[in-house]
Amino acid sequence: MLEKLSMQMAKISEQRHLRAIRDGIIATLPLIIVGSIFLIVAFPPFPAEWKISVWAKTNILKILLPYRMTMFIMGLYAVMGIGNSLAKSYKLDGITGSILATCGFLLTIVPKVVKEILVVTQTIDGKEVQIIAEKGTEGATVLQEAAGFVMPMTNLGSAGLFVGILVAIFAVEVYRFTSTTGFKIKMPEGVPHSVARSFEALTPALIVILIVATITYWWEKDLHKIVGTIIKPLVIAADSWVSVQVVVFLITFFWSFGIHGDSIVGSIVRPLWLTLLEQNGTALADGKAIPHIAAEPFYQWFVWIGGSGATIGLTLLLLTVSKSSYGRTLGKTSILSTIFNINEPIIFGCPVVLNPILLPPFIMVPVINSSLAYFFTKMGWVNKVTSTPPWTLPGPIGAFLATNGDFRAVLLSLFLIFTSILIYYPFFKAYDKKMVEEEKNNQEENNGEE
Repeated sequence: MLEKLSMQMAKISEQRHLRAIRDGIIATLPLIIVGSIFLIVAFPPFPAEWKISVWAKTNILKILLPYRMTMFIMGLYAVMGIGNSLAKSYKLDGITGSILATCGFLLTIVPKVVKEILVVTQTIDGKEVQIIAEKGTEGATVLQEAAGFVMPMTNLGSAGLFVGILVAIFAVEVYRFTSTTGFKIKMPEGVPHSVARSFEALTPALIVILIVATITYWWEKDLHKIVGTIIKPLVIAADSWVSVQVVVFLITFFWSFGIHGDSIVGSIVRPLWLTLLEQNGTALADGKAIPHIAAEPFYQWFVWIGGSGATIGLTLLLLTVSKSSYGRTLGKTSILSTIFNINEPIIFGCPVVLNPILLPPFIMVPVINSSLAYFFTKMGWVNKVTSTPPWTLPGPIGAFLATNGDFRAVLLSLFLIFTSILIYYPFFKAYDKKMVEEEKNNQEENNGEE
């Protein structure tokens, strides 16, 4: 029964569209992390009177530019990755898939014309005021230079990510349809591959452009507004305590069968997490109150401390109080990787997978830790997360950076590690006792054979 269930979940994890979404979004993580670093630099976790804080405040607009060119247009980068990954899963050209997806996504955004604005200064009631003037007005000065057509950035970030996912899948499916049906321009065999590939992409490009442009420009349908209205309840729900518990349980449940839970659940939920994170970062950059709790860094630094299942507690127990030789050895060899949130040696070494003794705390610890962290954050005792530090940082350090330098987050992280130890302890004792007995029996058998 368990084996059958495990096989079914493995099939779900390898579903090509979910895998493409996962790969595309994960491909943006380096940009998100680097952009988050600039956000931290713009708001350094130091007293306001320090020189570095004064310098950051003076140069904040320049410092935030890399953040705005990474996190603010993260949706565009994700669409490129999704198109590439999905096309390759069909054994099609990844670059063509990426280009078609990107083109389709950009066509969902209506460019705006930014014209030159002229003003004249006049004195009204003893005060000098600037009044917009027509071109050719004597004494007029340029308030804003003409920029031609510009692309609004609003929907290039997480706000447009859901539309981007749908359009990327549509564009690649059109590409696949034209390839499998032969509805494409075929060049003679002597033509270079790069040239032939370009001509083969003409038909899917024409179909994608005509359909998306018709919807956006001729029917004047704002796909971002339509999809945004549909997913708004999901974004709100994703920030709730109930949603956090569901996500945490599902991820640990999949891991229980040896399947990377974050890959499956994250493929669906990560666009919502990124939306919450971008809104938090934008609020911080604009000097507004941080709105959301359950952005992705919340899970990383307060739930998955030491890796999925918060197994840092189990690793510390193996290292310090295990009586079995195997347990002590596993603790010694795994402690360093666990500190940096890599816990596959523990998950598959104990193993935790399909282990009736260790599975209950593996699921319980994240559920309890997430509830505690959510409550502490909700009460304002810990800052909400605003950035994504590298996930391989030790838990307390990552929590400190993710909350924009909140020392209370360090204390919370240490408290949650202690909680992990307490919950794992009784189950660990049963596991360790079993391992000691097995080692004793094996030793007796070996002695008997001698």
